[in-house]
Amino acid sequence: MQWTELLPIMMKESFAAADGLMKLVNDDELDWKPATGMNWMTTGQLLKHITCSCGFCCRGFDTGDWGMPEGESGSDSGEGHEDMLPPAEALPTVSSVAEARQQLADDRIIAFAVVENAGEERLNGEMSAAPWNPEDSRSLGQHCLNMTQHLDSHRHQLFYYLKLMGKDVNTMTLWGM
Repeated sequence: MQWTELLPIMMKESFAAADGLMKLVNDDELDWKPATGMNWMTTGQLLKHITCSCGFCCRGFDTGDWGMPEGESGSDSGEGHEDMLPPAEALPTVSSVAEARQQLADDRIIAFAVVENAGEERLNGEMSAAPWNPEDSRSLGQHCLNMTQHLDSHRHQLFYYLKLMGKDVNTMTLWGM
């Protein structure tokens, strides 16, 4: 299977499942976060992070432009991973679930456009490193797959937030079925 076949399949499933989980959040739950532990994002911050965890990053690998989305903090200098990870309380949030779902839809468009515009040759052969890990060069296709997995990781996090909130979610919900 080629990148141009695999990535759209993976992305379609990931974005659909993430949107399905977002639908289960109410606007009055955006400030909720787990009661124990530390450095948790609020639900609103998690939704915001999900909305730029795939397409935005794929575009960064595609174009080399790592300008942060509006409201995001962090560094695009590649100086170090720690510089790019502010504490949770410093992360931006969304003002509504509708806003998050629209931003997710926009990020989906970006992700699919990167794959389509890059084509198989660039996805397979163009090598680069992430600004936060300059020693690890990978193909554009690998980076796009990793960013799809990034979306999935935070989708799973949202699933567990919903569980902890007492929502009636299960394995089928997690996978968007």
